[in-house]
Amino acid sequence: MTNLDIKAVKNLKSESPTTIKVTASLKSRHKKEKRFKLAGKLAVSLGFFLVFALVFDIVYKALPAFHQHWVKLDIEYQQSWLSINDTTAKSLQSANFRKTLKNSIYQQFPDVKGRKDKRSLFKLFSSNAEFTIKDQLLAKPHLFNTTALKSPAEVWVRLDDDVDSYLKNIETVGDVGARVDQKQAIWVKQLTQENRIEKRFNISFFTNGDSREPELAGVKGAFTGTILTMLVTLALSFPLGVAAAIYLEEYAPKNKWTDIIEVNINNLAAVPSIIFGLLGLAVIINIFGLPRSAPIVGGIVLSLMTLPTIIIASRASIKAVPPSIREAALGIGASKMQTTFGHVLPMAMPGIMTGTIIGLAQALGETAPLLMIGMVAFIVDVPTNVTDAATVLPVQIFLWADSPERAFLAKTSAAILVLLGFLFVMNISAALIRKKFEK
Repeated sequence: MTNLDIKAVKNLKSESPTTIKVTASLKSRHKKEKRFKLAGKLAVSLGFFLVFALVFDIVYKALPAFHQHWVKLDIEYQQSWLSINDTTAKSLQSANFRKTLKNSIYQQFPDVKGRKDKRSLFKLFSSNAEFTIKDQLLAKPHLFNTTALKSPAEVWVRLDDDVDSYLKNIETVGDVGARVDQKQAIWVKQLTQENRIEKRFNISFFTNGDSREPELAGVKGAFTGTILTMLVTLALSFPLGVAAAIYLEEYAPKNKWTDIIEVNINNLAAVPSIIFGLLGLAVIINIFGLPRSAPIVGGIVLSLMTLPTIIIASRASIKAVPPSIREAALGIGASKMQTTFGHVLPMAMPGIMTGTIIGLAQALGETAPLLMIGMVAFIVDVPTNVTDAATVLPVQIFLWADSPERAFLAKTSAAILVLLGFLFVMNISAALIRKKFEK
Protein backbone atom coordinates (compact mmCIF):
# COMPACT_ATOMS: atom_id res chain seq x y z
CA MET A 1 0.00 0.00 0.00
CA THR A 2 1.12 3.52 -0.75
CA ASN A 3 1.40 6.30 1.81
CA LEU A 4 -1.78 7.93 0.49
CA ASP A 5 -3.78 4.73 0.91
CA ILE A 6 -2.47 4.24 4.47
CA LYS A 7 -3.41 7.84 5.33
CA ALA A 8 -6.94 7.40 3.88
CA VAL A 9 -7.49 4.24 5.92
CA LYS A 10 -6.35 6.01 9.11
CA ASN A 11 -8.69 8.96 8.42
CA LEU A 12 -11.57 6.58 7.80
CA LYS A 13 -10.91 4.74 11.08
CA SER A 14 -10.66 8.00 12.96
CA GLU A 15 -14.08 9.18 11.73
CA SER A 16 -17.03 8.34 13.90
CA PRO A 17 -20.17 6.64 12.53
CA THR A 18 -22.14 9.86 12.99
CA THR A 19 -19.70 11.79 10.86
CA ILE A 20 -19.93 9.17 8.12
CA LYS A 21 -23.76 9.35 8.16
CA VAL A 22 -23.77 13.16 8.02
CA THR A 23 -21.29 13.14 5.12
CA ALA A 24 -23.41 10.64 3.18
CA SER A 25 -26.55 12.67 3.95
CA LEU A 26 -24.90 15.86 2.70
CA LYS A 27 -23.88 14.16 -0.55
CA SER A 28 -27.47 12.94 -1.07
CA ARG A 29 -28.90 16.39 -0.34
CA HIS A 30 -26.48 18.05 -2.74
CA LYS A 31 -27.44 15.57 -5.46
CA LYS A 32 -31.15 16.23 -4.86
CA GLU A 33 -30.55 19.98 -4.99
CA LYS A 34 -28.71 19.65 -8.29
CA ARG A 35 -31.54 17.52 -9.72
CA PHE A 36 -34.10 20.08 -8.53
CA LYS A 37 -32.17 22.97 -10.12
CA LEU A 38 -31.89 20.99 -13.35
CA ALA A 39 -35.63 20.27 -13.30
CA GLY A 40 -36.32 23.97 -12.73
CA LYS A 41 -34.10 24.99 -15.64
CA LEU A 42 -35.77 22.42 -17.89
CA ALA A 43 -39.22 23.68 -16.87
CA VAL A 44 -38.29 27.30 -17.60
CA SER A 45 -36.68 26.31 -20.90
CA LEU A 46 -39.74 24.29 -21.89
CA GLY A 47 -42.01 27.22 -21.04
CA PHE A 48 -39.97 29.62 -23.15
CA PHE A 49 -39.85 27.12 -26.00
CA LEU A 50 -43.63 26.63 -25.98
CA VAL A 51 -44.24 30.39 -25.91
CA PHE A 52 -41.77 30.89 -28.76
CA ALA A 53 -43.36 28.07 -30.77
CA LEU A 54 -46.82 29.55 -30.23
CA VAL A 55 -45.80 33.06 -31.24
CA PHE A 56 -43.84 31.76 -34.23
CA ASP A 57 -46.85 29.73 -35.40
CA ILE A 58 -49.18 32.74 -35.08
CA VAL A 59 -46.77 35.06 -36.90
CA TYR A 60 -46.15 32.51 -39.67
CA LYS A 61 -49.87 32.02 -40.27
CA ALA A 62 -50.56 35.79 -40.06
CA LEU A 63 -48.00 36.89 -42.66
CA PRO A 64 -50.27 36.29 -45.71
CA ALA A 65 -52.88 38.66 -44.22
CA PHE A 66 -50.50 41.63 -44.41
CA HIS A 67 -50.17 41.65 -48.19
CA GLN A 68 -52.74 41.41 -50.95
CA HIS A 69 -52.77 40.97 -54.74
CA TRP A 70 -54.28 43.60 -57.02
CA VAL A 71 -54.88 43.40 -60.76
CA LYS A 72 -54.84 46.15 -63.37
CA LEU A 73 -57.94 46.27 -65.60
CA ASP A 74 -58.61 48.34 -68.70
CA ILE A 75 -61.99 49.90 -67.96
CA GLU A 76 -64.06 51.57 -70.66
CA TYR A 77 -66.68 53.86 -69.15
CA GLN A 78 -68.94 53.65 -72.18
CA GLN A 79 -72.20 55.53 -72.08
CA SER A 80 -74.17 52.52 -73.31
CA TRP A 81 -72.68 50.27 -70.61
CA LEU A 82 -73.18 52.76 -67.79
CA SER A 83 -76.75 53.58 -68.94
CA ILE A 84 -76.35 57.29 -68.14
CA ASN A 85 -76.21 60.47 -70.23
CA ASP A 86 -73.99 62.71 -68.12
CA THR A 87 -71.56 62.70 -65.20
CA THR A 88 -73.66 64.48 -62.61
CA ALA A 89 -73.52 63.07 -59.11
CA LYS A 90 -77.09 61.76 -59.35
CA SER A 91 -76.42 59.98 -62.67
CA LEU A 92 -73.17 58.44 -61.48
CA GLN A 93 -74.84 57.07 -58.38
CA SER A 94 -77.34 55.15 -60.53
CA ALA A 95 -74.88 54.04 -63.23
CA ASN A 96 -74.53 50.34 -64.07
CA PHE A 97 -70.91 49.81 -63.02
CA ARG A 98 -71.32 46.04 -62.76
CA LYS A 99 -72.10 45.77 -66.48
CA THR A 100 -69.20 48.11 -67.25
CA LEU A 101 -66.84 45.93 -65.23
CA LYS A 102 -68.02 42.71 -66.85
CA ASN A 103 -67.81 43.99 -70.42
CA SER A 104 -64.35 45.48 -69.80
CA ILE A 105 -63.12 42.14 -68.44
CA TYR A 106 -64.62 40.17 -71.32
CA GLN A 107 -62.88 42.49 -73.80
CA GLN A 108 -59.54 41.68 -72.20
CA PHE A 109 -60.26 37.96 -72.60
CA PRO A 110 -61.81 37.68 -76.09
CA ASP A 111 -61.24 33.92 -76.21
CA VAL A 112 -63.66 33.32 -73.30
CA LYS A 113 -67.00 32.67 -75.02
CA GLY A 114 -69.24 30.37 -73.02
CA ARG A 115 -71.60 31.69 -70.39
CA LYS A 116 -70.20 29.34 -67.76
CA ASP A 117 -66.61 30.35 -68.57
CA LYS A 118 -67.49 34.05 -68.40
CA ARG A 119 -69.07 33.56 -65.01
CA SER A 120 -65.95 31.69 -63.86
CA LEU A 121 -63.74 34.49 -65.23
CA PHE A 122 -65.72 37.17 -63.41
CA LYS A 123 -65.21 35.29 -60.12
CA LEU A 124 -61.48 36.03 -60.29
CA PHE A 125 -62.13 39.58 -59.14
CA SER A 126 -63.33 40.89 -55.80
CA SER A 127 -66.97 41.77 -55.32
CA ASN A 128 -65.70 45.23 -54.41
CA ALA A 129 -64.24 45.77 -57.89
CA GLU A 130 -67.35 47.52 -59.24
CA PHE A 131 -67.22 50.01 -56.37
CA THR A 132 -63.52 50.59 -57.07
CA ILE A 133 -64.19 51.55 -60.70
CA LYS A 134 -67.09 53.66 -59.49
CA ASP A 135 -64.82 55.61 -57.15
CA GLN A 136 -62.39 56.09 -60.03
CA LEU A 137 -65.06 57.68 -62.22
CA LEU A 138 -66.36 59.81 -59.36
CA ALA A 139 -62.83 61.14 -58.83
CA LYS A 140 -62.16 61.60 -62.57
CA PRO A 141 -65.43 62.37 -64.41
CA HIS A 142 -63.49 63.11 -67.63
CA LEU A 143 -63.08 59.34 -68.11
CA PHE A 144 -66.75 59.10 -69.02
CA ASN A 145 -67.38 57.58 -72.46
CA THR A 146 -63.78 56.40 -72.91
CA THR A 147 -64.44 55.13 -76.45
CA ALA A 148 -63.50 58.63 -77.57
CA LEU A 149 -60.09 58.29 -75.89
CA LYS A 150 -57.04 56.58 -77.36
CA SER A 151 -56.86 54.05 -74.54
CA PRO A 152 -59.20 52.92 -71.74
CA ALA A 153 -58.66 53.86 -68.11
CA GLU A 154 -56.30 51.66 -66.11
CA VAL A 155 -57.88 50.81 -62.74
CA TRP A 156 -56.35 48.61 -60.04
CA VAL A 157 -58.88 46.34 -58.30
CA ARG A 158 -58.55 43.56 -55.72
CA LEU A 159 -58.51 39.93 -56.72
CA ASP A 160 -60.92 37.52 -55.08
CA ASP A 161 -59.74 35.91 -51.84
CA ASP A 162 -59.54 32.46 -53.46
CA VAL A 163 -57.26 33.77 -56.21
CA ASP A 164 -55.27 35.71 -53.62
CA SER A 165 -54.76 32.50 -51.62
CA TYR A 166 -53.73 30.69 -54.80
CA LEU A 167 -51.09 33.33 -55.57
CA LYS A 168 -49.82 33.15 -51.99
CA ASN A 169 -49.37 29.38 -52.41
CA ILE A 170 -51.86 28.78 -49.60
CA GLU A 171 -53.76 26.45 -51.93
CA THR A 172 -53.00 24.86 -55.30
CA VAL A 173 -55.16 23.58 -58.14
CA GLY A 174 -56.35 20.09 -57.41
CA ASP A 175 -56.17 20.35 -53.60
CA VAL A 176 -59.13 19.08 -51.63
CA GLY A 177 -61.44 22.08 -51.20
CA ALA A 178 -59.47 24.25 -53.65
CA ARG A 179 -61.65 26.96 -55.21
CA VAL A 180 -59.45 27.82 -58.19
CA ASP A 181 -59.93 25.45 -61.14
CA GLN A 182 -57.62 24.76 -64.07
CA LYS A 183 -59.11 27.39 -66.38
CA GLN A 184 -58.95 30.10 -63.74
CA ALA A 185 -55.31 29.19 -63.07
CA ILE A 186 -54.56 29.71 -66.78
CA TRP A 187 -56.24 33.13 -66.77
CA VAL A 188 -54.33 34.14 -63.63
CA LYS A 189 -51.09 33.03 -65.29
CA GLN A 190 -51.96 35.15 -68.34
CA LEU A 191 -52.52 38.23 -66.16
CA THR A 192 -49.22 37.55 -64.37
CA GLN A 193 -47.30 37.27 -67.65
CA GLU A 194 -48.81 40.59 -68.78
CA ASN A 195 -47.51 42.20 -65.53
CA ARG A 196 -51.03 43.10 -64.49
CA ILE A 197 -50.88 41.53 -61.03
CA GLU A 198 -49.13 43.33 -58.19
CA LYS A 199 -48.59 42.42 -54.52
CA ARG A 200 -49.18 45.30 -52.09
CA PHE A 201 -49.18 45.84 -48.35
CA ASN A 202 -52.71 45.22 -47.10
CA ILE A 203 -53.41 48.58 -45.49
CA SER A 204 -57.15 47.89 -45.65
CA PHE A 205 -56.71 45.28 -42.90
CA PHE A 206 -56.15 48.17 -40.49
CA THR A 207 -58.59 50.67 -42.06
CA ASN A 208 -61.66 48.54 -42.87
CA GLY A 209 -64.35 47.09 -40.68
CA ASP A 210 -65.59 43.51 -40.84
CA SER A 211 -66.81 42.02 -44.11
CA ARG A 212 -68.20 38.75 -45.46
CA GLU A 213 -65.44 38.84 -48.08
CA PRO A 214 -62.00 37.96 -46.64
CA GLU A 215 -60.13 40.30 -49.01
CA LEU A 216 -62.14 43.26 -47.65
CA ALA A 217 -62.27 42.37 -43.94
CA GLY A 218 -60.35 44.52 -41.46
CA VAL A 219 -59.95 45.03 -37.72
CA LYS A 220 -60.62 48.75 -37.40
CA GLY A 221 -64.19 48.27 -36.16
CA ALA A 222 -63.24 45.60 -33.61
CA PHE A 223 -60.14 47.54 -32.51
CA THR A 224 -62.17 50.72 -31.96
CA GLY A 225 -64.83 48.75 -30.10
CA THR A 226 -62.13 47.21 -27.89
CA ILE A 227 -60.72 50.63 -26.99
CA LEU A 228 -64.16 52.03 -26.15
CA THR A 229 -65.05 48.97 -24.07
CA MET A 230 -61.76 49.08 -22.17
CA LEU A 231 -62.19 52.81 -21.47
CA VAL A 232 -65.63 52.16 -19.97
CA THR A 233 -64.23 49.24 -17.97
CA LEU A 234 -61.34 51.31 -16.63
CA ALA A 235 -63.55 54.32 -15.83
CA LEU A 236 -65.89 52.16 -13.74
CA SER A 237 -63.71 49.45 -12.19
CA PHE A 238 -60.64 51.46 -11.16
CA PRO A 239 -62.25 54.15 -8.94
CA LEU A 240 -64.83 51.75 -7.51
CA GLY A 241 -62.26 49.05 -6.81
CA VAL A 242 -59.77 51.40 -5.16
CA ALA A 243 -62.49 53.12 -3.12
CA ALA A 244 -63.80 49.75 -1.89
CA ALA A 245 -60.29 48.62 -0.96
CA ILE A 246 -59.56 51.87 0.95
CA TYR A 247 -62.83 51.59 2.88
CA LEU A 248 -62.34 47.93 3.79
CA GLU A 249 -58.72 48.42 4.89
CA GLU A 250 -58.75 51.87 6.47
CA TYR A 251 -62.29 52.69 7.63
CA ALA A 252 -64.53 49.60 7.85
CA PRO A 253 -65.00 48.14 11.35
CA LYS A 254 -63.94 44.52 11.79
CA ASN A 255 -67.21 42.66 12.36
CA LYS A 256 -69.24 39.85 10.81
CA TRP A 257 -70.66 42.11 8.08
CA THR A 258 -67.26 43.08 6.74
CA ASP A 259 -66.24 39.42 6.98
CA ILE A 260 -69.22 38.49 4.81
CA ILE A 261 -68.29 41.21 2.32
CA GLU A 262 -64.68 39.98 2.12
CA VAL A 263 -65.81 36.37 1.58
CA ASN A 264 -68.19 37.45 -1.19
CA ILE A 265 -65.48 39.50 -2.92
CA ASN A 266 -63.15 36.49 -2.90
CA ASN A 267 -65.94 34.27 -4.21
CA LEU A 268 -66.80 36.71 -7.02
CA ALA A 269 -63.23 36.46 -8.30
CA ALA A 270 -63.86 32.77 -9.00
CA VAL A 271 -67.28 33.12 -10.67
CA PRO A 272 -67.26 31.99 -14.36
CA SER A 273 -67.23 34.97 -16.69
CA ILE A 274 -70.32 33.85 -18.60
CA ILE A 275 -72.38 34.41 -15.42
CA PHE A 276 -71.56 38.11 -15.62
CA GLY A 277 -72.75 38.03 -19.24
CA LEU A 278 -76.08 36.58 -18.13
CA LEU A 279 -76.30 39.28 -15.46
CA GLY A 280 -75.68 41.96 -18.08
CA LEU A 281 -78.34 40.48 -20.36
CA ALA A 282 -80.96 40.11 -17.63
CA VAL A 283 -80.38 43.37 -15.73
CA ILE A 284 -78.45 45.92 -17.77
CA ILE A 285 -80.21 45.30 -21.08
CA ASN A 286 -83.66 43.93 -20.18
CA ILE A 287 -84.31 46.02 -17.05
CA PHE A 288 -82.37 49.23 -17.66
CA GLY A 289 -82.89 49.16 -21.43
CA LEU A 290 -79.34 49.91 -22.55
CA PRO A 291 -78.59 49.04 -26.21
CA ARG A 292 -77.34 45.58 -27.14
CA SER A 293 -73.89 45.14 -28.68
CA ALA A 294 -72.78 48.52 -27.27
CA PRO A 295 -69.38 49.18 -25.65
CA ILE A 296 -71.09 50.77 -22.64
CA VAL A 297 -72.87 47.49 -21.83
CA GLY A 298 -69.73 45.47 -22.50
CA GLY A 299 -67.72 47.83 -20.29
CA ILE A 300 -70.21 47.51 -17.41
CA VAL A 301 -70.19 43.70 -17.63
CA LEU A 302 -66.39 43.54 -17.74
CA SER A 303 -66.19 46.03 -14.86
CA LEU A 304 -68.26 43.69 -12.67
CA MET A 305 -65.92 40.86 -13.58
CA THR A 306 -62.76 42.93 -13.00
CA LEU A 307 -63.76 44.57 -9.70
CA PRO A 308 -62.90 41.61 -7.39
CA THR A 309 -59.38 41.36 -8.85
CA ILE A 310 -58.75 45.09 -8.42
CA ILE A 311 -60.17 45.14 -4.90
CA ILE A 312 -58.10 42.17 -3.72
CA ALA A 313 -54.87 43.53 -5.24
CA SER A 314 -55.53 47.04 -3.92
CA ARG A 315 -56.21 45.78 -0.39
CA ALA A 316 -52.98 43.78 -0.42
CA SER A 317 -51.04 46.87 -1.55
CA ILE A 318 -52.62 49.12 1.09
CA LYS A 319 -51.99 46.54 3.80
CA ALA A 320 -48.32 46.34 2.77
CA VAL A 321 -47.74 50.02 3.56
CA PRO A 322 -45.73 50.17 6.85
CA PRO A 323 -47.78 51.28 9.89
CA SER A 324 -45.03 53.78 10.71
CA ILE A 325 -46.15 55.89 7.73
CA ARG A 326 -49.65 56.21 9.17
CA GLU A 327 -48.35 56.87 12.68
CA ALA A 328 -45.94 59.55 11.47
CA ALA A 329 -48.64 61.34 9.47
CA LEU A 330 -51.11 61.21 12.35
CA GLY A 331 -48.37 62.31 14.76
CA ILE A 332 -47.77 65.58 12.91
CA GLY A 333 -51.49 66.41 12.94
CA ALA A 334 -52.80 64.94 9.65
CA SER A 335 -56.38 63.77 9.58
CA LYS A 336 -57.39 60.20 8.74
CA MET A 337 -58.35 61.18 5.21
CA GLN A 338 -55.15 63.20 4.70
CA THR A 339 -53.11 60.23 5.90
CA THR A 340 -54.94 57.84 3.58
CA PHE A 341 -54.91 59.92 0.41
CA GLY A 342 -51.66 61.83 1.00
CA HIS A 343 -49.40 59.06 2.27
CA VAL A 344 -50.89 55.54 2.17
CA LEU A 345 -52.50 55.64 -1.28
CA PRO A 346 -49.44 57.03 -3.15
CA MET A 347 -47.22 54.34 -1.61
CA ALA A 348 -49.74 51.62 -2.47
CA MET A 349 -50.35 52.89 -6.01
CA PRO A 350 -47.68 50.70 -7.75
CA GLY A 351 -49.35 47.56 -6.43
CA ILE A 352 -52.79 48.95 -7.24
CA MET A 353 -51.70 49.61 -10.83
CA THR A 354 -50.38 46.07 -11.10
CA GLY A 355 -53.71 44.64 -9.95
CA THR A 356 -55.59 46.95 -12.30
CA ILE A 357 -53.58 45.94 -15.35
CA ILE A 358 -54.02 42.26 -14.46
CA GLY A 359 -57.77 42.76 -14.25
CA LEU A 360 -57.94 44.72 -17.50
CA ALA A 361 -55.75 42.15 -19.28
CA GLN A 362 -58.15 39.46 -18.17
CA ALA A 363 -61.11 41.51 -19.37
CA LEU A 364 -59.38 42.22 -22.69
CA GLY A 365 -59.33 38.55 -23.59
CA GLU A 366 -62.87 37.71 -22.49
CA THR A 367 -65.37 36.50 -25.09
CA ALA A 368 -68.11 34.56 -23.28
CA PRO A 369 -69.75 37.48 -21.36
CA LEU A 370 -69.73 39.66 -24.49
CA LEU A 371 -71.41 36.92 -26.54
CA MET A 372 -74.31 36.97 -24.07
CA ILE A 373 -74.95 40.70 -24.55
CA GLY A 374 -74.95 40.54 -28.36
CA MET A 375 -71.47 41.76 -29.24
CA VAL A 376 -71.14 38.74 -31.53
CA ALA A 377 -73.29 40.44 -34.17
CA PHE A 378 -71.88 41.10 -37.66
CA ILE A 379 -71.03 44.81 -37.58
CA VAL A 380 -69.42 46.56 -40.55
CA ASP A 381 -69.48 50.19 -39.41
CA VAL A 382 -66.79 51.54 -37.11
CA PRO A 383 -68.31 52.74 -33.77
CA THR A 384 -67.89 56.38 -32.88
CA ASN A 385 -69.16 56.38 -29.28
CA VAL A 386 -69.96 53.97 -26.45
CA THR A 387 -73.62 53.56 -27.45
CA ASP A 388 -73.00 52.48 -31.06
CA ALA A 389 -73.21 48.82 -32.02
CA ALA A 390 -69.71 47.33 -31.88
CA THR A 391 -67.69 44.20 -31.39
CA VAL A 392 -64.28 43.57 -29.82
CA LEU A 393 -61.11 41.83 -30.98
CA PRO A 394 -61.61 38.50 -29.10
CA VAL A 395 -65.12 38.17 -30.55
CA GLN A 396 -63.85 39.15 -34.02
CA ILE A 397 -61.19 36.44 -33.75
CA PHE A 398 -63.89 33.96 -32.72
CA LEU A 399 -66.05 34.86 -35.72
CA TRP A 400 -63.21 34.66 -38.24
CA ALA A 401 -61.94 31.36 -36.83
CA ASP A 402 -65.41 29.91 -37.40
CA SER A 403 -65.61 31.12 -41.03
CA PRO A 404 -65.29 28.51 -43.81
CA GLU A 405 -63.19 30.69 -46.16
CA ARG A 406 -59.54 29.67 -46.07
CA ALA A 407 -58.31 33.27 -46.27
CA PHE A 408 -59.87 33.99 -42.87
CA LEU A 409 -57.25 31.74 -41.23
CA ALA A 410 -54.54 34.32 -41.90
CA LYS A 411 -56.90 37.12 -40.86
CA THR A 412 -57.53 35.31 -37.56
CA SER A 413 -53.82 35.01 -36.78
CA ALA A 414 -53.23 38.64 -37.77
CA ALA A 415 -56.04 39.78 -35.46
CA ILE A 416 -54.44 37.76 -32.64
CA LEU A 417 -51.20 39.68 -33.22
CA VAL A 418 -53.11 42.96 -33.05
CA LEU A 419 -54.71 41.85 -29.78
CA LEU A 420 -51.32 40.85 -28.34
CA GLY A 421 -49.88 44.18 -29.46
CA PHE A 422 -52.71 46.04 -27.73
CA LEU A 423 -52.06 44.04 -24.54
CA PHE A 424 -48.33 44.78 -24.79
CA VAL A 425 -49.01 48.53 -25.07
CA MET A 426 -51.31 48.33 -22.02
CA ASN A 427 -48.62 46.56 -19.99
CA ILE A 428 -45.92 49.03 -21.03
CA SER A 429 -48.17 51.98 -20.12
CA ALA A 430 -48.94 50.46 -16.73
CA ALA A 431 -45.24 49.79 -16.08
CA LEU A 432 -44.35 53.41 -16.87
CA ILE A 433 -47.12 54.72 -14.60
CA ARG A 434 -46.07 52.33 -11.84
CA LYS A 435 -42.47 53.43 -12.15
CA LYS A 436 -43.52 57.06 -11.89
CA PHE A 437 -45.44 56.39 -8.66
CA GLU A 438 -42.51 54.41 -7.24
CA LYS A 439 -40.30 57.47 -7.61
